Amino acid sequence: MNCDCHCHKKDGRTCIEIVPIFSSLSADEMLEVAGITSQKTYEKGEMIYMAGDKGEKLRVIHTGKVKISRVSDSGKEQVIRILEPGDFMGELSLFSPVPLTDNGEAMEKTTVCIIAGEKIKELMKKYPAIAFKVMEELSKRLEKAESLIEGITLHGVEKRLAAALIRMSNSKGEVILNMSKGDFASYMGMSQETLSRKLSNFQDMGLIKLIGHRRIILKNTKALEEIE
Repeated sequence: MNCDCHCHKKDGRTCIEIVPIFSSLSADEMLEVAGITSQKTYEKGEMIYMAGDKGEKLRVIHTGKVKISRVSDSGKEQVIRILEPGDFMGELSLFSPVPLTDNGEAMEKTTVCIIAGEKIKELMKKYPAIAFKVMEELSKRLEKAESLIEGITLHGVEKRLAAALIRMSNSKGEVILNMSKGDFASYMGMSQETLSRKLSNFQDMGLIKLIGHRRIILKNTKALEEIE
């Protein structure tokens, strides 16, 4: 299903309005971006793109959720990140002709706004603020990736898990997972069995409380911080 991006709105806003890289544009400039944007809806489990595909497009999540992952030669999946409304993907392909190296899968019914690579490059020249916003987002992702690699390389499973729970918790001390336990385990670089066992251990120690499959209450943040 393709259409102009402004034909559907989330909470009264188009995807151009909710994505941070366009936040500095005026209303008229946003309309200009919307004019070169198409929209497509994917069902749960449908692949938005796969490794090896040509990029050449900037995709913005309008509604829904997308899992970005890579698969090793042995078939093991590594979850890289979960994207939600306002997030975007495919930005690296704007700067390099190399084919995409990861996979994008709809985790639920998802609507994506699509801007052709050449069009977004023209916009970057016309509105440099967009280019700076893309660079800012790439810097944040690089920092997260480096932190994750550091954790896997230097710290044990318990330390990595405790740090992740603290980082992901909200102001109420709750972690609401936006992915399955299996995907969370993959993101953390451990098996689902190891994740389940360590979470149970944390709960037995009184550090956390597990509620259902997606909710975790941090009961002793200080003790979690001190785990080595």
